[in-house]
Amino acid sequence: MAAVGSIIPPLEARPIKNTICLFDVDNTLTPARQPVSPEMHTLLSALRHKCAIGYISGSDLIKQQEQLGTPALPVTTLFDFCFAENGLTAYRMGKLLAGHSFIQWLGEEKYQELVNFCLVYVAGLKIPVKRGTFVEFRNGMINISPVGRNASNAERHAFEAYDKEHHIRHDFVQALKKKFPDYGLTYSIGGQISFDVFPTGWDKTYCLKHLEAEKTLSGVDYSTIHFFGDKTLEGGNDYEIYEDKRTVGHSVKDPADTLRTLKEMFDL
Repeated sequence: MAAVGSIIPPLEARPIKNTICLFDVDNTLTPARQPVSPEMHTLLSALRHKCAIGYISGSDLIKQQEQLGTPALPVTTLFDFCFAENGLTAYRMGKLLAGHSFIQWLGEEKYQELVNFCLVYVAGLKIPVKRGTFVEFRNGMINISPVGRNASNAERHAFEAYDKEHHIRHDFVQALKKKFPDYGLTYSIGGQISFDVFPTGWDKTYCLKHLEAEKTLSGVDYSTIHFFGDKTLEGGNDYEIYEDKRTVGHSVKDPADTLRTLKEMFDL
């Protein structure tokens, strides 16, 4: 297999040039908020010599560097397309593309009303533990975590199990929909401990416009877009792009399932 960081053919010179594989990160390429395995890195490098690859995540680029990059290699050099924050922050072949801002779209007054409601709601929750960073501002969205993003790995696993039984995130989302019906927002549950809030239409399908633009940039028309994700049921943050008519959706259980599927599909 090709070594990680080896010289990559131009997009237009890939053997399967009209195909791209696009991946969710947590529980698809890596365990939730954990580093990618050497085996996955090696397989993705081999795949990249056959077709274009990219990832799409609601998290910011810093978190993707922690999970997918290495101390010597920026994550933006390991994928052809890097879509942080659902593609609101996007890189193509290591170069930053134009982005958009959630707070500019919503406005400061409405933004503060939204955040204040979330903080009061969290204050009223009775859950086993609470840590810090309940609201995380990102360029294209905000991320809400009832337990707090500072929770340890063990606390994340414990909250995920508790949430499956008590529907903490689901009920939080319903409260937000009732409170702000005219804000034009979408609420998407993903990962173990949080959910994203962003303008309707700024879900993971947002990144597809960057792939559609490739025909003008390099002449490559991505007529086949394979998407791999784990939260593909309605309400999950992979649902919209998984169901989109422009993609071929693959629902995976974990990184091991992703590895197995890629090996079978591309003879790796």
